[in-house]
Amino acid sequence: MTSHRDAPLGVFDSGLGGLTVVRALRKRCPAEDIVYLGDTARVPYGTRSPETVVRYALGCARVLIGRGVKAIVVACNTVSAVAIDMLRVELDLPVLGVILPGARAAVAASRGATIGVLGTAGTIASGAYPRAVASLSTRTEVAGQAAPLLVSLAEEGWVDGEVPRLVARRYLEPLIGAGARSIVLGCTHFPLLRAAIEAETASLAGGPLPIVDSASATAEEVASFLAERGLATSRTAPGGLALLVTDLPKSFATVAARFLGEPVVADGAVRRPPTQVGEDAAGRSSSSSAQGVDVEQIDL
Repeated sequence: MTSHRDAPLGVFDSGLGGLTVVRALRKRCPAEDIVYLGDTARVPYGTRSPETVVRYALGCARVLIGRGVKAIVVACNTVSAVAIDMLRVELDLPVLGVILPGARAAVAASRGATIGVLGTAGTIASGAYPRAVASLSTRTEVAGQAAPLLVSLAEEGWVDGEVPRLVARRYLEPLIGAGARSIVLGCTHFPLLRAAIEAETASLAGGPLPIVDSASATAEEVASFLAERGLATSRTAPGGLALLVTDLPKSFATVAARFLGEPVVADGAVRRPPTQVGEDAAGRSSSSSAQGVDVEQIDL
C-alpha cells in the first residue's frame, strides 16, 4: 500500500501551459509521481469571470483528489490569482500556486527596482502580482502587461525568429518604459519564448535584465515545502507521470511535447493509466516510457 508521502503530486492548469511547471518539477523532484490535469475543453481561463474560474478550479482539484494526490500545485497564473484562497478553504490538503514563488524570485532579482510582469489579461487585471510583491517588499513597485499574443505563439510553436521578437518587444516596451529592471514570465506558456523575451528586454534596456521563470521558482518552493512537511517521497527511482485532459485535439501530442520536453502519445484512443501512477500492470515503475507519456481523456 502506498504511504501518504509516496502518493503523487497533483498539478492542474486550464490547458497545456502548466506542463512547463511539470517539466520543472520533474527536474527538481525527479522521484515524485505526478498526475497532471489540463482542462483543454474549457481553455482559456484568462478571459473568464472570477466566479467561473473558481468553479472550474474546484472541479479540477476534486478530480485530482479522487486520484489520491498528497498536494495540489496550481500551475495556472489565472487560477493562482483569483481562486487560490477558495481552494485552500474548500480542500483538505495543501494547495500551492505559482504567483507567490514568482513574486519571491522577482523581489530577490530586482533588488528594489520596479518589477515587470508579462501575463494573461486575467492575471494582470487581478492585481495578484502587485499584492504578492507588496507582501514581500513594501518598497518594490510592479508594472503589469497583458500579452495574449505570446500565448498563441507558444501554442503554435512559433518561438523563434522575427515575429515572436517583434511581439515580445511590443509588450515589453511599456514595462521597460515604466522602469522595470526584471521581467516575470507570469504565464506558464512564456518559458517557451524566453529567448525572444530575453533578447528584446536586453535591447530595450541597453543590457541584460533578470528574467524570472515562475515555473522554476514554483518547483523550488514545492521541493522545499515537501521536505519541510515530511511529504517528500521515500522512493529514489524516477517518478511516473499521468496526463489527464478534458479534450484531446489533434494537435495535442505536438503541443504537449513542446511544453513538457518529452514525447507524448495521443492517437485519439482513451487510455486509463495504472491505479498507482508509478507502476504499470506488472508492477514495474513508470507510467512514462521511451515511447512517450500516455494520455487519458476524462469528463468534468
